[in-house]
Amino acid sequence: MSIYVGNLSYQVTEEDLTEVFAEYGTVKRVQLPTDRETGRMRGFGFVEMSTDDEETAAIDALDGAEWMGRDLKVNKAKPRTEGGGGGNFRRGGNFSGSRERY
Repeated sequence: MSIYVGNLSYQVTEEDLTEVFAEYGTVKRVQLPTDRETGRMRGFGFVEMSTDDEETAAIDALDGAEWMGRDLKVNKAKPRTEGGGGGNFRRGGNFSGSRERY
C-alpha cells in the first residue's frame, strides 16, 4: 500500500519528499506524476514505506501539516480503478435521452 500526498508545491522533488517521510521510517519509493503535455509536476505524489506502522505514523503526523507554504493532504492511497472517467456521453445526436419512435 502507498500513501497519497496532495497539495504539494510544484517545486517539490522526490528527494524533498523522501527527506520528510524518512522521519517516520524507511521510504521505499516516491513517485511525483507529471503532466504528459507540459512535463510539469501535477501537485500530488505517492510515497511507499516499509511497514504499515510507518505509513500510519507518517499519515498521522503529516496530514494537514504546513510544508513549503501549503497544507498537505496525506492519506492512504486508493487503488487505481480500471477504465477511467467518461461516462456514457455520445457525440452528436439527441442528448435529452428521448428517442424518436417509429
